[in-house]
Amino acid sequence: MSNLHNLSNQRINRAVELLADDQPIYYTGAHTGAVLTHAQGVADARTWADYINVGMEHGCFDLTGLAHYMAGLAAGGPTASGHRTPAVIVEAPVDGTSEPVVRYNAWQFRQILARGVHGILLCQAETADAVRAFVESCRYPRNMIGVGAGLERGTRGVGSESEAAPVWGVDGDEYLARCDPWPLNPNGELLLGIKIESVRGVAHIEQMLAVPGLGFAECGPGDLHMSYGVERVPGQHDPRVIEAAERVRAACAANGVAFLEVCTPDNICSQIDRGVRVVSGGQEQIARIGRAHSGRTLPVG
Repeated sequence: MSNLHNLSNQRINRAVELLADDQPIYYTGAHTGAVLTHAQGVADARTWADYINVGMEHGCFDLTGLAHYMAGLAAGGPTASGHRTPAVIVEAPVDGTSEPVVRYNAWQFRQILARGVHGILLCQAETADAVRAFVESCRYPRNMIGVGAGLERGTRGVGSESEAAPVWGVDGDEYLARCDPWPLNPNGELLLGIKIESVRGVAHIEQMLAVPGLGFAECGPGDLHMSYGVERVPGQHDPRVIEAAERVRAACAANGVAFLEVCTPDNICSQIDRGVRVVSGGQEQIARIGRAHSGRTLPVG
């Protein structure tokens, strides 16, 4: 029997808790070569960051390591802010180039979520139908918010909650109810994002960001420069890449989706003021400056 009604007001997912309060969030973690062991999870439970990125787009698709890592986070917790673990968001290997590609590879989302993570990033997102398939593949059919209003019913099956729920510190029924995308579901704890990094994706920015169920989005300048056929110069962006990033930011604002962008200690305050809410950069110094600028009160870690 679910004990949802006995929960405190604190979220399971610290990143969602902060975003719901319009606070920027800061992440750390490698896009390749992540160390996924129980011991590393114990150590990372005290991270300064609001969530940990695990890069499986280019890094090893190590599900056994991910399971050990999530168990280590739970063993090393709670965090300084009182959450059971830091939030963990995984970059999936599959790309979002089309609806069939996403649906044929939905097993990846099921496997990743079964390890008890708190979110997934879909890279190379190119069409609204692909993004819609991504959101539906991460949802249980019982969760009906948004169905008939831009989404069909979810396709994730039961069976993995026995492994994922203990990582979250809840029972199976509560996990089934709460592992649903925020902010589509105000009580959801699942943070889903997309990365737009191709010319074809740029053509569909506004349509993709209007798909219900997304929590954050970003423009990937490295791959986008390659897609335009131009060399990326350190510290500089092609004007078309700058324009695409601004379109992503505007579409995020129009649809209540958090905008992710790289920040530095020198520009973090101005980036927050222009609407950045998910901060890439991987430096504790950036987070320290940004948290002070936004008047953050939730304890660090």
